[in-house]
Amino acid sequence: MSSLRELAQMLGLSITTVSRALDGYGDVAVATRERVLAAAETTGYRPNSAARRLRRGLTEIVTMVLPAEPGHFNEPLYIELLRSTGERLAQQGYDLTLIAALPGPDELKTYRRLIEGRRTDAIIVVRTRREDARLRYLTDIGFPFVAMGRSDFAEPYAYVDGDGEAAFHDAALRLTGLGHRRIGHLAAPSAFTFAHLRRSGFARAMRDAGLPGEIVEDSATEAGGYRAAGVMLAQAEPPSALLCATDSMALGAMRAVRERGLVAGRDIAIIGHDNIPAAAFSDPALATMELPIAATGRRLAEMALARIGGADPRDMTEINPVEFIPRASLGEARG
Repeated sequence: MSSLRELAQMLGLSITTVSRALDGYGDVAVATRERVLAAAETTGYRPNSAARRLRRGLTEIVTMVLPAEPGHFNEPLYIELLRSTGERLAQQGYDLTLIAALPGPDELKTYRRLIEGRRTDAIIVVRTRREDARLRYLTDIGFPFVAMGRSDFAEPYAYVDGDGEAAFHDAALRLTGLGHRRIGHLAAPSAFTFAHLRRSGFARAMRDAGLPGEIVEDSATEAGGYRAAGVMLAQAEPPSALLCATDSMALGAMRAVRERGLVAGRDIAIIGHDNIPAAAFSDPALATMELPIAATGRRLAEMALARIGGADPRDMTEINPVEFIPRASLGEARG
């Protein structure tokens, strides 16, 4: 289909309504917008990008700002997130860009450059913190954004998150159900909301089971997991199970276990979170948990487009269940 007029005639809608639905404006009913988008996809209609940019004064770019050193985009979780988010945005004629921002006091400078330079129409914030100045800044200036994760920030904002608190509560009780009584949690830094929620779920499960449960915090990396597991395993009575905040930490813990002549899944159960590709190919394969990342990326894209169109962020919050994926590293209880 070659023109907006033809698409509008086919749907029995005005050109204005179809145009605003395609552009993501919040004043178009959700059912109507979905109908228009489905018809455009079916017929192969693509808006004239140059005309749309001129009409709306937009860049047709959404930016994900990753708190990392430039060039260090090697986290499998974010690689898959970028793929699914970018594909969904491309269906609506938008491009996704990725920018690294060094965590710390200068991080907000990156956000200001993007916004004041009119280089993007919306921002996707990842790895949210409990005290998050990025969310405060974007909310205060009224700039469209969506976050992957929650925060202690009180103002309403659009986000998609997994129920990490419930997931780690259930995983810990799964271990107690197998007979484990000494369970350790390798925690990521508690300033990050995901780490705080996962730690809270673990602690609640230990209280429910009447067990102590030990927590060692380190970086959410292989090295961090290796160091934290070393602390746990050096105890007079080491744990028989380790519940790790991330798969990367779990893989590091596996090395610490091997170096002590132990076998994961036989001598000690290990569970991670994220279901990164390496988890299925570790030795043994890593039991893990997963918030379906492809679906999450698509929802982030859809929310970003809706926020560009003026949708109310109070209507755009999702907390989704986390799936448990049992594998060999879970093993049997050793007491």
